[in-house]
Amino acid sequence: MSRLLQKLPTALRLSQLSQRRVALAASNVSSRFYSTEIKDKFVGRQRLPIYTGQPIHETRPYLLNPGELTPGISAMEYFQRRLRVAAELQPNSCLIIPGNDVQFASGAVFYPFQQDTDMYYLTGWNEPNSVMVIERHSEKKDDITFTMFVQEKNDFAEQWEGYRTGVEGAQEIFNADESFSVNQLKSKLGDIIRHNKTIYFNDSAKVNLTNNRKSIIQVISNAGIINSKNYNRILADIRKIKSEAELKVMRRAGQISGKSYNQAFTKKFRNERSLASFLDYKFISGGCDKPAYIPVVATGSNALCIHYTRNDDVMFDDEMVLVDASGAIGGYCSDISRTWPISGKFSDAQRDLYQAVLNVQKQCIALCKASNLLSLEDIHQKSLEFMKQELKNLGIADVKNWDVERLYPHYIGHNLGLDVHDVPHASRYEPLQEGQVITIEPGLYIPDCEEFPEYFRNVGIRIEDDIAIGKDSFTNLTVEAVKEISDLERLMASGKTLDEFDDDVISPLGN
Repeated sequence: MSRLLQKLPTALRLSQLSQRRVALAASNVSSRFYSTEIKDKFVGRQRLPIYTGQPIHETRPYLLNPGELTPGISAMEYFQRRLRVAAELQPNSCLIIPGNDVQFASGAVFYPFQQDTDMYYLTGWNEPNSVMVIERHSEKKDDITFTMFVQEKNDFAEQWEGYRTGVEGAQEIFNADESFSVNQLKSKLGDIIRHNKTIYFNDSAKVNLTNNRKSIIQVISNAGIINSKNYNRILADIRKIKSEAELKVMRRAGQISGKSYNQAFTKKFRNERSLASFLDYKFISGGCDKPAYIPVVATGSNALCIHYTRNDDVMFDDEMVLVDASGAIGGYCSDISRTWPISGKFSDAQRDLYQAVLNVQKQCIALCKASNLLSLEDIHQKSLEFMKQELKNLGIADVKNWDVERLYPHYIGHNLGLDVHDVPHASRYEPLQEGQVITIEPGLYIPDCEEFPEYFRNVGIRIEDDIAIGKDSFTNLTVEAVKEISDLERLMASGKTLDEFDDDVISPLGN
């Protein structure tokens, strides 16, 4: 209230206020005044009338470069992927891949959406309740039709659930030759199937039975198609070899995740949960879209459980912590494991066990060249031999193969890509090829048993990096995450990241 009004007699003051309110109401003018001045920070910022269900360059230019449908991957590359898959199909056939639906935890509480990775690999489409079809019409490998069934745009649904790209957007943005409402799936898909002799479809019982999948199975059954094949191996053989663009995205995810670990090494944490949260925050603030998987943060004997994800224990200085966590960009995962002493200094026993695992990992990584003609299975068998020798060096006498597999019970690694355990249908027994990305992650898990030295018991150690296979070399995509004992102890003692492993935020665009 102004000082002038405060000096007026009470009755007059009320009268003046009332008059002011009446005047404002009559004029229909707001009592607040807002600046219409354009600030410098808004100059050049465009708001295009384009509303899609996922980022595109026109709506999120800070996430996607021109021509990209997903971070780092262009529309042309998605087109070329479809051509490569179509070339593996028989003439007069079609491949049908239903996307995933939103999954609910309880009631109206839903999980973050995760698209079927085969569909995502071929389209870049990252919206639920959709189906894609590729038809190969003749002997010509490029005589194909790409059809999508997607959710229609709907003002009411979009107000509550977010924008949809819609039927037109599936053609205009994602380059479908034809697109229809997913509500037309049964009728339109029936027409497509009747014009083809062979159907490629994943009818595995392990796959989530969505409504669209049920509809597809019903349509195939009604059409009386006899020649039906599973497409898993076709997609696995293509997906396991990464393009240059894919390798760049995976390198970026590995770099961000590795630098996040280095920052974690410099901090003291009271419990597993706070360390897990710190890493998740660093992955995303550093430039990743999301964590690649539920993290393992296991202190002390918790590390004996390989996929321990409770992350609810406190930390003690005489223990080590095993962390398996990483970030993802545009669906492409990184996968890192590191183990370090909570006190900041390795004890003699911890040092010897850790160095044994690190020696095995470095020996296995050195084998990751296509020219060596080794399969993932070959490298795993080598890792068992290396680990057996390291255990003997530690004084664990009479080491038998069974003992090694008991203390090191998991596989040396797996393919990595859009899935953390990528393309599981790809053979472990075929020689590794240039462009493959695998993890190398040996581990040692010493139980609380009298047959093992007391100072080694209740310790779990795993060291994991992501390795891109070259013809005569390899590239460690997660090299930033330090793992040498001297580097780890120097980081933990200094409380800051090393100069050669800076912690700058990395641009999502890879600039």
